[in-house]
Amino acid sequence: MSLLEAILMGLIQGITEFLPVSSSGHLALFQIAFDLEETGLLFDCLLHFGTLIAVFAVYFRDIWKMICEGFGIIGDFLINVGTAVARLAGNREKKYRRIVCNGYRKFVMLVIVSTIPTGIIGVAASDLIEQASKILLVPGICLIVTSVLLFIADRCKEGSKTPRHVSYTNAFIIGICQGFATLPGISRSGTTITACLISGFDRKFAVKYSFIMSIPAILGSVVLQLFDLENLAEISSAEWVNYLVGTLVAAVVGYICIKIMLYVVRQKKYTIFSIYCLIVGIISIITYFVLA
Repeated sequence: MSLLEAILMGLIQGITEFLPVSSSGHLALFQIAFDLEETGLLFDCLLHFGTLIAVFAVYFRDIWKMICEGFGIIGDFLINVGTAVARLAGNREKKYRRIVCNGYRKFVMLVIVSTIPTGIIGVAASDLIEQASKILLVPGICLIVTSVLLFIADRCKEGSKTPRHVSYTNAFIIGICQGFATLPGISRSGTTITACLISGFDRKFAVKYSFIMSIPAILGSVVLQLFDLENLAEISSAEWVNYLVGTLVAAVVGYICIKIMLYVVRQKKYTIFSIYCLIVGIISIITYFVLA
């Protein structure tokens, strides 16, 4: 892979991972259109790592508090286990601690609940997703589906739900939506933000929830891909430089795009992306039948 190709792939990943136009769909279309060889699992992992860096950079304070409260949840759970043992032994005076006792702990639990269906769908449909990425028709149809979702998002009523008011049922349904968004052409951010808005989320929190809930999904995907990596020693120093430049580009562009998304959702500007996805989807479908 040349440096230019690495930069282009980093740009596509950074832009399309967070803007509601589907990174998997655009990467698939880009590779099919220009007849590029597979970029390889390592570079794919690094591109996703770059987008993770962007999420951490934008939401560092929230993520740090969630990590701290996550350990707090584990600690209080273990204390409650000890309390249960003590009560069984006859010490009825010991009281259980309330585990989900603040907004950030609720946020942690909501993300965990959302991640469960996403993980199940991702693992169960991995082979189907891989094959779908190679057929131009599939990203085309899925981009039209994304267009419809974005059109709906701009027309959702103003919500006010923050973590304290979001139900675990809401979180589970949003997790299912994120699972289906692994199909090439279905925008993960567009799908999950639309699901959040339909569920009555505050618009700013909908964006934050969508991007933070992507961390376990992206991290899980990267870890699974790492198990399949082989022959790392055979990669040249020049290739490593190209890979790292692509990763840096994905991180920087991703950071900018997250900031753009915060504005887009607040100002209800999804329609622009809806029209774009519709046009690209139609062109992809027409091209598929012309080339068939």
